[in-house]
This record gives sequence, structure tokens and C-alpha cells, in this order.
Amino acid sequence: MFRREKEPVRGYDPLQCTPVIRCSICSGEQVAGFQDKRTGKIEEIMLLRGPEDLETFRKAYGITGEIKKVY
Repeated sequence: MFRREKEPVRGYDPLQCTPVIRCSICSGEQVAGFQDKRTGKIEEIMLLRGPEDLETFRKAYGITGEIKKVY
């Protein structure tokens, strides 16, 4: 009934932001996003429900290598 429109994929600046996965210690929920190197603030982009979502996040933003986990 109510359909949320997908937000446009925004690019990120690797000089200003670092890709991170925010993990909840209690529930195990994981959210992919970007952490500002200067302020440390995390902008959450998408909920990770499985390995497929992580791959989608990597492909959408062209991320290779390991992604740091933040608890």
C-alpha cells in the first residue's frame, strides 16, 4: 500500500569518508554506511539482512577490500 521510493545512490568521497558496518551488540543488527573521518559521525545507508545486501552495498559504491565494523 505505502511504497517507499528508493533514494538515489550517492557517491562518497574516500578522502572524507570511510565505509563502515555498524553492528549492534544486543540484537546483531548490521547497518552499512559511511563514517566522516573528521567528525566520526556515521551516515547509515542500508540495513544488511544478509551477504547479498553487503554485496549490493559494495557494488553500488565501488567498495573493495575489508569494511571496518563499528560496535
